[in-house]
Amino acid sequence: MSNIVIIGSGPAGVSAALYAARAGVQTTVLTKGPGALDRAELIQNYYGFAEPITGAELERRGIEGAKAVGVEFVTTEAVGLTYTDKLTVETLAGDFPADAVILATGASRAAPRIPGLAGLEGHGVSYCATCDAFFYRGRDVAVLGSGEYALHEVQALLPVAHSVTLLTGGAPLTAQFPPAVAVRTEAVEAILGEERVTGVQLKDGGTLEVSGVFVALGVAGSTALARKLGAEVNGSRIVVDDHMQTSLPGLYAAGDCTGGLLQVAKAVYEGAVAGTEAAKALRK
Repeated sequence: MSNIVIIGSGPAGVSAALYAARAGVQTTVLTKGPGALDRAELIQNYYGFAEPITGAELERRGIEGAKAVGVEFVTTEAVGLTYTDKLTVETLAGDFPADAVILATGASRAAPRIPGLAGLEGHGVSYCATCDAFFYRGRDVAVLGSGEYALHEVQALLPVAHSVTLLTGGAPLTAQFPPAVAVRTEAVEAILGEERVTGVQLKDGGTLEVSGVFVALGVAGSTALARKLGAEVNGSRIVVDDHMQTSLPGLYAAGDCTGGLLQVAKAVYEGAVAGTEAAKALRK
């Protein structure tokens, strides 16, 4: 039986799940818990509610409705997205292979404004250790991050690179890193290099000489996961067509991660399209 894995349990992800499950497709939602909607105190402009409703209650009702039509919810953190014989979401709870994946984790809030970072993408700055580790055999590299997502990238690099340094930028460590990894806690002021990355400028005035910088800040959001497969992104926005499909067949995105109006109504609409179109594509 075909299956769809949806990353994110906000209005876009749950709406996608409702439509996919009702179309007869086995549907799993991966959630790391309450999202941005949960933190909305009162929603007063949503269709069908004469009285204001809390974001937490609207989120709860949405999830209950999806469970009622057979959607499975798994609480875990997504840390990677790969494609071998089929799309696979890598999480802290193991791998979830899927015939289609819908990215719906909301807007990315971890886009660092570090001079040199954007300009050196593809020239030493990478968003996918699994994809690019091979190119850094025997070289010194750095990973920007401090949590499980960064640990996932570190583990892909350690067997290949000469050395791996974790740059936390002052954020506290929220994962257990291997002793082979050097940890630097200073703020990162710039990524250095003309044609290619040559190093990182740290706030204390020191320079760390590295050939590669892997970005893994916070939790892996939709845009970060899309980048791992080479799907087209524009800044922090995932580029999608009218079917909410990314530039890669089988990979869809919906909600705040596609840009535009950051509203529940827009997220629900895009989720509905993504769930419907993904299910339709699997029936062909």
